Amino acid sequence: MSAELNTTAVAAWLGAHLAGFSGPVSATKFSGGQSNPTYLLKTPARNYVLRRKPPGVLLKSAHAVEREFRVQRALEGSDVPVAKMHILCEDETVIGSPFYIMDEVEGRNFDSPSLPGMTPPERGALIDEMNRVLAAIHDVDITAVGLSDYGPSGNYYRRQVDRWSKQYSATQTDDLPDMTALIDWLDGNIPADDGQRTLVHGDYRLDNLLFSKDDARCLAVLDWELSTIGHPYADLAAVIMQWSMPATREGRGLAGVDRTALGLWSDQQFIERYCARRGLADIDNFGFYLAFCYFRMAAILQGVKKRALDGNASDPERGLQLGQYVPAFARQGLEAAKGVL
Repeated sequence: MSAELNTTAVAAWLGAHLAGFSGPVSATKFSGGQSNPTYLLKTPARNYVLRRKPPGVLLKSAHAVEREFRVQRALEGSDVPVAKMHILCEDETVIGSPFYIMDEVEGRNFDSPSLPGMTPPERGALIDEMNRVLAAIHDVDITAVGLSDYGPSGNYYRRQVDRWSKQYSATQTDDLPDMTALIDWLDGNIPADDGQRTLVHGDYRLDNLLFSKDDARCLAVLDWELSTIGHPYADLAAVIMQWSMPATREGRGLAGVDRTALGLWSDQQFIERYCARRGLADIDNFGFYLAFCYFRMAAILQGVKKRALDGNASDPERGLQLGQYVPAFARQGLEAAKGVL
């Protein structure tokens, strides 16, 4: 049995509830994630992936694996590639927290958006596919797939700013004037509701996608923990925000990278192609959406830092490393708000 996962209990429960399952089971934890611990399960017949809530005391509504399971099952057969969902266990007594089982998707995953080792045409094709999938997420008919109640009605940004401000306050460990100022600015500059109500991923970036080993096809979008029904520009701005980060393992951005030479798209190219795919005109007030994304990421990383300090992070050492970026995200959020970016 693994250090954190009772594979005997998992095998017993799956043997009783998942058709075709047969143990024994061995488990290997995927490294690097800061959200819900995820494991590769190997059995004599086939492999699965198990994703569970982390141990310890959690913030209300955080780490909702039940929602992850629901949204991915709803998207099966749509233009949004997802892993096949098998079964959800909501009985916390089995391994100490709810979990779900999905297919293992064998594909390529890229930590760095600069896509080292590839040719310019290969890079361009992957970014184009990333753009296509994002537009597909936002074009999902939420009523047809049974997700119309997956998020509350009303102004998405009002709801999100309130939610993440509370989450940040609940996990705050340092006094950051930039974060306070950013929260105040967002609170006073919420855009009027423009009527767009779509599925949003909530953490859309290259390293949350799995691609075919042979071409640029995306095989699965991963990590749906923050998904909800909301406003699509938050996902779009999140991509642009990520690319502004340092081109390091921790930053996973493109700051200082010669994108043209590498065959990578500019921010404007990505936005224009997205708008063309969805039949949209130019996006007004993009600075707000960008500032919002910096704010939300700062709040998320503050939560990661707090879990690491409390000893219940999925990867405590990396959690503390990521927590060091909270002041930078707050500062860049203010710059976006001022139109500097």
